[in-house]
Amino acid sequence: MKAKRKQRLILVALLLAGIGFAVTFALLALKENINLFFSPTQVAAGEAPTDNTFRLGGMVVEGSVKREPGNIEVQFDLTDTANGINVVYAGILPDLFREGQGIVATGRLQNNGVFRADEVLAKHDENYMPPEVAEALEKAHKTVSVQ
Repeated sequence: MKAKRKQRLILVALLLAGIGFAVTFALLALKENINLFFSPTQVAAGEAPTDNTFRLGGMVVEGSVKREPGNIEVQFDLTDTANGINVVYAGILPDLFREGQGIVATGRLQNNGVFRADEVLAKHDENYMPPEVAEALEKAHKTVSVQ
């Protein structure tokens, strides 16, 4: 093999290796930043990750919102009509947050089964519900109807 051809072959191999590393690092970065959506039924079934942040959506259960006086932390239950999960959030809730409304919370599932939310989003008007929440509620309703 001639020297010039050998140099080109080494250059192409290094270029392909560099592209492979770049793609690998890009995919790792995307994997860490993705927020998947789960319903309370999926969380109860163990489908939700315990080591990553994810989104949890459903309806706030009537009468479940609890606040300690002088504390910013709030606890409430979230349901998709089939299963429920306790959510803890330390922060200021959106103005549209109230019992019986659909919400989406971003956070992590703790070892004790409580979802610790970092962010809570409430629907923005009377007719809108996040598509993921509507789909999860519909699936849960069908599951309860079949049983």
